[in-house]
Amino acid sequence: MTRLRWLALFAVAWLLAGTALVRWDIAQRRDAFQAEARTAHRLLSQRAAELEAVLATLVLLAPQADAEARLPALVPQVLRVQRGGDAAAVALSRSRGQAVVAGFDPALRQFTLLQAAGPEAVALVVGMDHWLPRVDWPYAAAGKVAVRLVLGEQALVLSPGAPALGATPGFRFAKTLGPRSQPFELQVQRATGPADWPWAPLAALAAALGAATALAATLHRQRGARRRAEELLRLDRVARLNTLGEMAAGLAHELNQPLTAVLSGAQAARRMLDDDAPAPLVEALDLTATQARRAADVVARLRKRLEQPEAAPPLQPQDLRTVAQQALALLQPEFSAAGINVRLLGPACIVLAEPVALTQIMHNLLRNALQAMAEVPPPRKRLDVALARGASHGVLVVRDHGTGLAPEVLARLFQPFTSTKTGGLGLGLSLSESLAVAMGGRLSAQNLRPHGAEFALSLPLATPHDQPADPDR
Repeated sequence: MTRLRWLALFAVAWLLAGTALVRWDIAQRRDAFQAEARTAHRLLSQRAAELEAVLATLVLLAPQADAEARLPALVPQVLRVQRGGDAAAVALSRSRGQAVVAGFDPALRQFTLLQAAGPEAVALVVGMDHWLPRVDWPYAAAGKVAVRLVLGEQALVLSPGAPALGATPGFRFAKTLGPRSQPFELQVQRATGPADWPWAPLAALAAALGAATALAATLHRQRGARRRAEELLRLDRVARLNTLGEMAAGLAHELNQPLTAVLSGAQAARRMLDDDAPAPLVEALDLTATQARRAADVVARLRKRLEQPEAAPPLQPQDLRTVAQQALALLQPEFSAAGINVRLLGPACIVLAEPVALTQIMHNLLRNALQAMAEVPPPRKRLDVALARGASHGVLVVRDHGTGLAPEVLARLFQPFTSTKTGGLGLGLSLSESLAVAMGGRLSAQNLRPHGAEFALSLPLATPHDQPADPDR
C-alpha cells in the first residue's frame, strides 16, 4: 500500500503540474493566434481604405476612358472600372454619402465597390485574390488556420484550415474591417486539441516528478528505518534493564535457600561444640552465621524491592490493536525477510496497562514467534495476532505455526532461565509473565495442533472512569 500511495502522489502531482503547463501553453498559443488575427485584420482594412481612396479620386475626376482603362495595370486588385450600376446600390450610396458594396460573388472571388456621383455612379470591380496583401500576410493558403471573409449570408474562404482536433472549436477571432464602405467581417479559426499539447515538456515534467517522488520515497523509507532502529534500540535497552531485574529476582530466589542452609548449619555446629572448643573455631562459626544472616537479609530486601517497587508506573488506557500494529510495523522488515505472512485480526480493545511494559511483552512474543518459524517450510510461515474482548478482560493472542513447545519445557515455560533457544538466558518469557501479573493480567501458553504454539495475554479492560477527560467538553 505504501508503494501505491507514492504512485498516487506522483499521479496527482503530475496531473496538477501538467494541467498548469497545458493551460499556460494554450494561453501562449491563444495570444499568438490573436496577434496574427489582428495583423490580418489591419492589413485588410488598409487595402479596403486604399480602394475607397481610389474610388473617391475617380468620382472627383471627369470621365476619362483612357485613364480608367489603364487603372487595372496601376492597381492590380481593380479588374475594371464601370460607370453606372444597380439603382438600389446607387440610391443607398447617395443616401449614405459614401461608397457601398454593390455586389459580392464568392464563386468568382470578386466584389463591386460603387459610389454615387451626381446623377451617375462609378464602380470598381475588385478581384479579391489580388486584393489580399502579399506582404506580411500571416496565413498560408493550405495552413492550419481557417480564414473567411463574410458579408451578410455570403462568405469567401481564404484558407480552409485544418479539421477540428478536439471537442472544442479552438481559437476564434471575428471583426469587421475598418472602412464602413466595405463591411466584410474577417473570421479566423484555429483548431486545437490534445495533439497540440506540449508533450515533450510534459514527458520531461513526468520524469522530473518521478525522480522527485522516488527520492522522497527513499528519504521517507530511510527515515522510517532510522526511527525503527531507534525504537528497537530503546526496546533493547528497556529489555536489558528488565532482564537485569528479572535476573536479580531469580538470583535472589535461588540464593535464598543456600544461604538459609549455610546459616542453619553454622548455628547447629556452634551448638554442638562444648565449652572446651578452641576459641578460633567458635569465632569462625559465629562469624559464618552472622555473615550468612546478613546475606539473607540483603537478598530478602532485594527480592522485596523487586516484587513491590516503591514507585511502580501507573496503568493507563491502551488500545491493544494499536500497540499490536506498532509492534508489527517495527518488526515488519524481519517478518518480510523471513517470508512470514502476518495477519492482525479483531477489533480495537482498550485495556489498562503500563505502555512500556505492554510494548515489551508484545515485542517478546512476536520475536519468539519469528524465531520459532525460522526453519519451517514456507507454507507454514503464518503468524496470526488476534484480539478478543471478554466480560472484564481484553485478550491478545499470538499464534505461530512453528515447531511448538516440548511438554517438559511447557510445564516450566515462565520460570527464570528456561529457554528453548541455543544460548538464550531464558528470562524473556519470565519477565513478560511478571510484567503481565504486575498489571493485573496473566500470560499463558499452549501448543497448537498439528504445529505451532499460542500465547495469550489477558489484561483488565479499561472502564469509562479510566478514560481521559475530553478537553472539548
